[in-house]
Amino acid sequence: MSACLICGGAQASLLFRGSDRLYRTTAQEFAVIRCAQCGMTRLDPQPTPTELHRYYPDNYWFAPDPSAASRLEETYRRLVLRDHVQFVSRALAASRARGPLLDVGCGGGLFLGMMRERGASVVGLDFSREAAAVAWTRQQVPVVVADFDRAPLRSRSFAAITMFHVVEHLYDPAAYFAAARELLAEDGRLIVQVPNAASAQARLLGHRWNGFDVPRHLNDFRDQDLETVLSRSGYEVVRKKYFSLRDNPAGLASSLAPDLDPMARRVRRVKESNGTRLLRDLAYFGLVAGSLPFAVLEAMLRAGASVMMEARVR
Repeated sequence: MSACLICGGAQASLLFRGSDRLYRTTAQEFAVIRCAQCGMTRLDPQPTPTELHRYYPDNYWFAPDPSAASRLEETYRRLVLRDHVQFVSRALAASRARGPLLDVGCGGGLFLGMMRERGASVVGLDFSREAAAVAWTRQQVPVVVADFDRAPLRSRSFAAITMFHVVEHLYDPAAYFAAARELLAEDGRLIVQVPNAASAQARLLGHRWNGFDVPRHLNDFRDQDLETVLSRSGYEVVRKKYFSLRDNPAGLASSLAPDLDPMARRVRRVKESNGTRLLRDLAYFGLVAGSLPFAVLEAMLRAGASVMMEARVR
């Protein structure tokens, strides 16, 4: 049994066993356990890096195509990503740091493209060459293909670094936070977002909660867990946000109806006509809209399905 990321404890109880509900990359079942000492949950045993790589589909990001359904999805994504854009823009405005914004795990680069449209200097980083190519061609965003903690980037050169839904996939999140410290300019900001395992959705839905994302999520952070790792890595958290228009309502919708999730259908290469795809997308977006009031309420209670933190080096 692996040691707990937060307290180092080895004693834990089984929370549930589950497989890949969303993308169905494997039928294998995995154990999610809860630390007996501090209560943080994690996958155990954790897949080896080679095994883990197999659970990430080749098209694990958004890349629009000419269809009406794809245009609708890109419009929707632009709408809901404004939440992220505003949070990061506020962090940049509050900082004295100068330099570009680096998005770790940038995927197809839509967020960075939107930041570039607002006048920000931007750079992406992703381990996927295919995702980097999409970001370059679709969003005109320069992307470095590398692992973040070994990336060929100049120290003290970035005004801000963002990690949206990255650290829950990592064996050693502290290594990424240490690398970010070396790259941030003076008074630079680190913005991190993770699914919140202390959320109302996680408590109500249990193993059906999309935020567990077995087997890709190795560690399931509560808000206090993320703040603890950031603090140990030399940061102070200056702002938290428990609501994400992109992630919280959609997370509930995908938990309730994973077969309607547009990304999951594309990843699984579900055969459907353009008309059927559009109808299913509309049904999914209707479910997202219906999930919005609950997502807003849980966020108001500081129990949102995701938590985003702005931190600076102490």
